[in-house]
Amino acid sequence: MFMKKLPAALLITAALTWTTAASAHVNVYPKQTTTGAYEKYTVRVPVEKDVNTTKVRVEFPAGVKVSTVEAKAGWDYAYETNPDGTNKAITWTATAGGIKPGEFAEFNLIGANPKEAGSGKLTWKAYQTYADNSVVEWTGEEGSKTPASVTTIAAAGAASADHHDDQKTPATAPAADNNQTGTSTSSTGTSNTVPYILSGAALLLSLISLFRKRG
Repeated sequence: MFMKKLPAALLITAALTWTTAASAHVNVYPKQTTTGAYEKYTVRVPVEKDVNTTKVRVEFPAGVKVSTVEAKAGWDYAYETNPDGTNKAITWTATAGGIKPGEFAEFNLIGANPKEAGSGKLTWKAYQTYADNSVVEWTGEEGSKTPASVTTIAAAGAASADHHDDQKTPATAPAADNNQTGTSTSSTGTSNTVPYILSGAALLLSLISLFRKRG
C-alpha cells in the first residue's frame, strides 16, 4: 500500500516545488494594461537563495515612459537614460541589509504606456543581485527557468468612452414625475380617510350616550 502511494506523493511534492519556484520569479504587476494609460507598476522581488538580495535592476519596455518612483526606506535608486533623455532602466540598491531569505519586497513606479499596442506585450527584464555577488538575470522567454516578466497591453476600447458618456447623461424627467405622483397619491389617501374617522367618532359618542341613558 505504501509503495502504491509513493509515486503520487512524489508527484505532489514535485508540483508544489515547481509552483513555489514559479511564484519566486521577479514579477511586474499589473499583468494586463491598455494603451495610453498612466499606470502604476509594482516590481515584486522574492528571495530564492539563502543570502540577502542587495540590488535590483529593471529595464523598461520599449515605449513605456517612467518618470516617477516611490521612495523606499532602506534603498537608494538611480535611473539610466537614453540619448533623448528618457529613462530606460532603474537600479535599486540596498542601504540597510536588503531583502532577507524567505522575504520579498515591492518597488513601485509610474509610467505612461505607449499609444500603440505593438506586439501586445511589455517585457520587463530584471537583474537580481545577491550579497554573495551572484546575479540572476530574469530575461528569458516565457516558460524558461528565468523568464522576464510580461504585461499584456491592448488598445483602449470604445467601451471606456461609452461609460464616460453615460455618466454625463442627465437624470430624466419621468423620475421627478413619479415622485410628484407619489406625493399626490399620499395626500389623496389621507383626505379619503378623514370621513371614516369622523364617522367612527360619531358612532362611539352615540353608544356612550345610549349607555348613559340606560344607566
